[in-house]
Amino acid sequence: MDGSIRVALPRGDLRAPLAERLAAVGFAPPGYGEGSRHYRFTVEGRPRVAVRVFSDEDIPIQIALGQYDLGITSRSSIDELVTRYGHDSIVALRALDVGEARVVLAAPAGTTLAELGARRPLRVATTFPHLTARYLNWLRVPDYRLIEVWGQPQAWPPEDADAAVLDVSPGEGTPEVLAREGLEAIAEVHRGSAWLVANRHALGEHDLREALDALLELPVRPPAAEGVLYGPLRPTPLVLDRRSAESGANGYERHDGPLRLAVPDGHAQRHTVEALAAAGMAFEGYDERQAVRRPRSAIEGVTVKVIRPQDMPQAVALGRFDVALTGRDWLAAHLAAFPASPVEELCDLHRSRYRMGAVVSEDVPAETIGEALAYWRRDDPDRAIRVASEYVELADHYARERHLGRYRVIPIGGASEGFVPDDAEILIEGSETGTTLRANRLRMIDVIMESTNCAIGSTVRPPGARGELRDRLVERLAAAAPPDDGGGPA
Repeated sequence: MDGSIRVALPRGDLRAPLAERLAAVGFAPPGYGEGSRHYRFTVEGRPRVAVRVFSDEDIPIQIALGQYDLGITSRSSIDELVTRYGHDSIVALRALDVGEARVVLAAPAGTTLAELGARRPLRVATTFPHLTARYLNWLRVPDYRLIEVWGQPQAWPPEDADAAVLDVSPGEGTPEVLAREGLEAIAEVHRGSAWLVANRHALGEHDLREALDALLELPVRPPAAEGVLYGPLRPTPLVLDRRSAESGANGYERHDGPLRLAVPDGHAQRHTVEALAAAGMAFEGYDERQAVRRPRSAIEGVTVKVIRPQDMPQAVALGRFDVALTGRDWLAAHLAAFPASPVEELCDLHRSRYRMGAVVSEDVPAETIGEALAYWRRDDPDRAIRVASEYVELADHYARERHLGRYRVIPIGGASEGFVPDDAEILIEGSETGTTLRANRLRMIDVIMESTNCAIGSTVRPPGARGELRDRLVERLAAAAPPDDGGGPA
């Protein structure tokens, strides 16, 4: 450490109300509350304090690793980490009167907790796998399957999951959003506000008063509203019927019915609409302007659902979809984590092209990753190289394949370009044009793969009519793909 006091603050919905409270106690990072696109701030009148903005879920990891001394983050993000990894390096100092949030179990309207408990297995989609597993174990659910997703777990029920566990604070999990998906909250899993936290070693060994004295003046949450601070709430214990479920109730083995096609939302949507249009396919409710959850298909025997492209390889592996249109990067990330997964590329759509690779600071005087390693370790041959990425398994595979020696993979949830160089030496990231990298004084030093969008499916061809329909669908998509010119981003 350089003697500075490093403080991690959240971006997103918590940012504006937290900025008001920080200003009131004389801890004001200029521009933080205005939603600046910058990630690093100073604090007026506190020259030793350096503030860095992270996605909320990344802050407990940064505190646990000792890369930051103090932080403010949601209780759910803290407990999601410590429930699985019992870090005593994180000290929860106090609950703040901001960021009140609930994590709930949501299911199709009218479903009871007892009915869910009778499912074999109970399929639950969530972005909180560790809190969810703890909750289901406490309920004594004998047979469950967690589907860990990148986002929008409410998109999975009822076809692809029986329930979802998600945050119902302002945002994608509000009651109105659940109602639009035909869901309702039937049990509370976790409750908490934002918390002030510290790294245990920094708290005991470093002088943090220049930052901590002000942060300890932040308004605290009233005791009557504390709720449960550690782990799930305690509903009435549910003693489940342990008799075997009816044969075939889990829905994972499908041998008839329509062919199910998954299409993406977000950045990949425009390219996918173009690929479908070129193949003579269009689905009502899915175009460049909108993406309803279940677009109407005019193709006989085909049903369509919109889910996150990151989650598609897993969904295909679970047998939930016959064909999915996603990125080759997400397929590679899935196969890096599960090499034997029964998912494969069916055809390359040759759209949404970009490079995935190792990104470093422009200040690193190297042209190859080997030269960069020599530069970083010029004074310390045993230095651990920090590799940050949303693609955790790909990052780990890259570190081993390139023989980085001692390394540490840092999983991140967003704002990735802000990690290098202060919080990681390498960022494993994709770039379409390189504009964002250049704007942040970064450059790609080593290309891992050229990624485009593609159609994926099971390695086992579906039987009967579904298999024939999959063949025709893939043939149309492949025939309509533009020529592969081998080009890449500038």
